Amino acid sequence: MPTPIYLDYAATTPVDARVIERMVAHMSVDGDFGNPASRSHAFGWQAEEAVEAARVQIAEAINADPREIVWTSGATESDNLALKGAAFEASRRHLITSSIEHKAVLDCCGFLQQQGFEVTYLTPDAWGRTSAEQVREALREDTLMVSIMHVNNELGTANDLRSIGEVCRSNGVLFHTDAAQGFGKLPLDVEAMHIDLLSLSAHKIYGPKGIGALYVRRSQGLQLAPQMHGGGHEMGMRSGTLPAQQIVGLGAAAQLMVEHMDSEHAQLSALRQRFLSHVRQIPDTVVHTHPEQHVPGIVNVGFAGVDGEALLLALPGLAVSSGSACTSASVEPSFVLRGLGIADDLAHSSLRFSFGRFTDAAEIDSAAQQLATTVGRLRGS
Repeated sequence: MPTPIYLDYAATTPVDARVIERMVAHMSVDGDFGNPASRSHAFGWQAEEAVEAARVQIAEAINADPREIVWTSGATESDNLALKGAAFEASRRHLITSSIEHKAVLDCCGFLQQQGFEVTYLTPDAWGRTSAEQVREALREDTLMVSIMHVNNELGTANDLRSIGEVCRSNGVLFHTDAAQGFGKLPLDVEAMHIDLLSLSAHKIYGPKGIGALYVRRSQGLQLAPQMHGGGHEMGMRSGTLPAQQIVGLGAAAQLMVEHMDSEHAQLSALRQRFLSHVRQIPDTVVHTHPEQHVPGIVNVGFAGVDGEALLLALPGLAVSSGSACTSASVEPSFVLRGLGIADDLAHSSLRFSFGRFTDAAEIDSAAQQLATTVGRLRGS
């Protein structure tokens, strides 16, 4: 059986060969394999130097101070550290988020509610955007934090972080964003956007799985209760031996994303337009992603009258998704699409297509042809 065409880059990306090359240099006996916390010999010093160089690369990508970057195992852990860490150090007991955030944020909020915190869940507009005005209207005197994602992982729709950040900063409220799907793909500036906490992950940007980071603003005097104990690493916020090779991989991947952001944005935008020009020729299709405010590599499309799971099974030549990779085992319609007010039958007929660095025009054309043929067959037309 031929290898399927991979159109699930929003779930994960292959590691770029240039990133692997950097990582390998920190894994073998001939490389800098030491423990970054070993301060008594050169192996540890060299590993620490590599870790700190990667910290600079992440900081430069978001206009932060390297001392504000905390290593984690990925964006899920970063979200947990940001929300629970801030909540358990604060006297305020109210948080604001949207109803279509990633499960890492929503489940944290649910946990905090069990601990006595109150959470307001904002309903996004029909495209999945949460506005600054919605945030402003939901603020209370005891609001601690607002957590709104940069780019929705199922839709690809992007929020206006700057306007939301301005509302939060002017009201003395912390602003957290899960930027896993936007980091490296759209410009991020934590100063201009007034962001206090930002989560990111390597495997969404052609880096290794199992490594991510949390940006923690220093000037706010922000204190986070650690969620892991055992050594006081990462300024006491995240204990555990630092995986130098993975951190180096994240730094290298981030640097490549920033250096090639404009060219890759243009490349993916062209592929997106090519894909949509084909898909719109299929009758009764609905594009759920905002036409302008989006990352170019994600598009969510509904095929009315076709069951999404049946469509996936009938497309063995395509690697696509019916929603978030974190909820792909569920047979329920996407809670994100439901959250937009989309009827269950259309939500159930929707698929997420996501393109990336290694997608080419021939794959787009082939995927669109397979889609048109299969949708027509399932509809009996």
